[in-house]
Amino acid sequence: MREGATVAGHRLTGRTRPSEVGTWADAVSPDGRPSGVLRFDPQAVATAQARERLVEAVGADVRLHGGGPIGLLPVIDLVAARDEVWLITARATPAVADLMAAGRLDPGGAATVLLETAQALLAVHAAGLAHGALHAGTIVIGENGSALLAERGLLRALRGEHASTEQDVAAWAALAGALAANCGQGPAAAALRRASAAAAHGLAAARDTLLAERGAFPGMGRERLAHAAHGLAAPVSPGLPAGAAAGASGGEAVTLLDLPNAADGPGDVMMRFGPGVPTETTAAQIWRAGRTSDAITATHAGGPAPRRRRKRTTAWAGTLLLAILIAAVILWLRQTPGAPLAVSDVDVKAPKKTVRCYGQADFVGLVTTNGEAGTIRYLWIRSDGREPLEEEQRISSGDTSVDLPLHWKVTGSGSFKGTATLRVLSPTTTGKAIQDKASFTYKC
Repeated sequence: MREGATVAGHRLTGRTRPSEVGTWADAVSPDGRPSGVLRFDPQAVATAQARERLVEAVGADVRLHGGGPIGLLPVIDLVAARDEVWLITARATPAVADLMAAGRLDPGGAATVLLETAQALLAVHAAGLAHGALHAGTIVIGENGSALLAERGLLRALRGEHASTEQDVAAWAALAGALAANCGQGPAAAALRRASAAAAHGLAAARDTLLAERGAFPGMGRERLAHAAHGLAAPVSPGLPAGAAAGASGGEAVTLLDLPNAADGPGDVMMRFGPGVPTETTAAQIWRAGRTSDAITATHAGGPAPRRRRKRTTAWAGTLLLAILIAAVILWLRQTPGAPLAVSDVDVKAPKKTVRCYGQADFVGLVTTNGEAGTIRYLWIRSDGREPLEEEQRISSGDTSVDLPLHWKVTGSGSFKGTATLRVLSPTTTGKAIQDKASFTYKC
């Protein structure tokens, strides 16, 4: 990313850092405030499905932040340009990983990061969402020393995977363990390890453990964390090829979010989501119609010219949005709100043939639903006494059935009959768990 180039009016400073989903760059907004720009890996956003999931994930963050700060890095815009997508946020550096690498994260700062991250995750989970890629590189320090979650849901959205709260809790515990190791020995490190262990009982228990042991962290609080982060920015590292950063076509970025005025800040964002919105969203229509161009434009001597073009783009987007909203309201008024997902039947099939020495029994559980979107919670219970683990499966609207497989590998000599039971915990038409089972024979 070339220094001096701009992305939707945000001038790049030349400082970048890598991410699992692309490359972050420090930038300066049109009104002079620090900002961050994330260029997604073009391969990760190569399909329309991946871009749609990305818009949905970012939109969820905007809606959450619109209700008041909850510890998420504020989103300013999500823009597209041909085969590229860019996320524009408040300043996205330094990350906790940068502080650790520079040796500027003391035990008090580590405790502050963990405490605020746990609180933010609890708020995200309460909204029915999850982070999905929590680690020291996806937590950034705000101007006031606050710890903010960055890249929430982005990695999982691009991969088409489901982010779970359990994964977040495990990641938080691992982060607490890493920060404890970073603190060396002593009461603070021991307290962080206890907080990591307490996460087995949930983030609220881990948070309360940190609060109860506040005495082990004399520097706990945002003030010292802000001081540690002051002046520490992402290192200058190789960015994108010069051609990509120059914006050779001289075109303009098209927003995938509806922003009345980008300068107003993330609190004023309106989303293209809600009852009755057509299946093909505005983002998909823009991509399909090829109405985007390069997101980055070179800095011109005239300065104001790129901003005037941005206003025209915003006006066009506003007109399109108004038409879509009118159509959405009409459709919504004509439609009956969909019922929630419900499972009505479970049918388990087992191998008919005898499983021989060191073979594998492949079960398939066919779950019948009412065709609505939602998440199924279920258990596979095996007769060999193996502890069952609760799992989840996301169902798309229109799918009236889903296969839930179980692969039971058998070793050793002898013979026995194995039975597997698929128990759907929720949601069911009766409100109670429903199940079915099947058996196979093993001989060796």
